[in-house]
Amino acid sequence: MNTKLGTLYGVSLGPGDPGLMTRRAWDLLTGPGHWTYPVRKKNSDSYALDIALRAGLELPAEHSELHFPMTHDAEILARYWLDAAQTVLAILQRGEDVLFLVEGDASTYSTFGHLQRSVRALQPEVTVEVVPGVSSFHAAAARSGEPLADVDDTIAIVPAGYGIAQIERMLSDFDTLVLLKVKPLLDDIIDLLRRRDLLAHGWFVEKAGAPEERMVHDIASLEGQKVNYLSLLIIKNPGRQRSEMQRGCRKKKDSIDE
Repeated sequence: MNTKLGTLYGVSLGPGDPGLMTRRAWDLLTGPGHWTYPVRKKNSDSYALDIALRAGLELPAEHSELHFPMTHDAEILARYWLDAAQTVLAILQRGEDVLFLVEGDASTYSTFGHLQRSVRALQPEVTVEVVPGVSSFHAAAARSGEPLADVDDTIAIVPAGYGIAQIERMLSDFDTLVLLKVKPLLDDIIDLLRRRDLLAHGWFVEKAGAPEERMVHDIASLEGQKVNYLSLLIIKNPGRQRSEMQRGCRKKKDSIDE
C-alpha cells in the first residue's frame, strides 16, 4: 500500500520577536511535524530556529538541518538545493509533514520559494502550504511609528544590491523605498541620500524584532560603520512629483454627497 505524502509547510516566524509569531505557526510547531531549518554550514546557528526556541518551543527529536551556503556559484548552489529537496522529499514520502522554519515571511525573499520548487521538480504532486508572517520591514515601520504608505502613497521593496543607479531612479518613482540587505552599499546609499537631501527622511533598522535590534534615525552617523547582514533602510521622499491618478474606480464627490 502506498503511503500518503506528507505536506510541506513554509512556517513564517516573523522577523525575530517570538511575540510576532502567528497562532497558525505556533499550532504547527507544537504538532507532530518534522522540523527543518536553514543553516549556512553544518552545525552552525540558524536564525529561524533561534526564533522558535526563544518562543519557548523545544527542538523535537525529529529535525533536520538544510544547508544553504552563502555563495553565488550556481553549480554549488544547485548541488545543495538538490540535496535539500531530496532530504525533504524522503521525509514526505514516509507520510510525515515537513515544517520549514523561515524568519520573516515565507513568501517574501525567502529560501522557501526555491525549496518548494526544488521539491516539486522531483515530485510535482507534493502539497505545499505557506503560513504567512510579519516581514522585517513591517516590524521596522511599526517600531518607527511611521506608516510605510499612507492614502495614495506608492511603495517599492527592493534588495539594495540592484545598485545605486537603480535606487536613485526608484527614489523618483516611489513615495517610500524599502531597501533590504543594505550592508555592502550602505556608504554609497548614504552619499546618495545626502545628494538628494533625504537623510532626514529615513531610518535604518538592524535585526528587526530580535533582542539585538538597533534603530538609527541619524543615517549619516552610520557612514564607515560595519552593520549586520540583516539590515534595511526605509526612505521617504516627501518632495516626489506625482503624476495624475486615474480615479475611475472611485466614487465621484458629487455622488458621495448625494
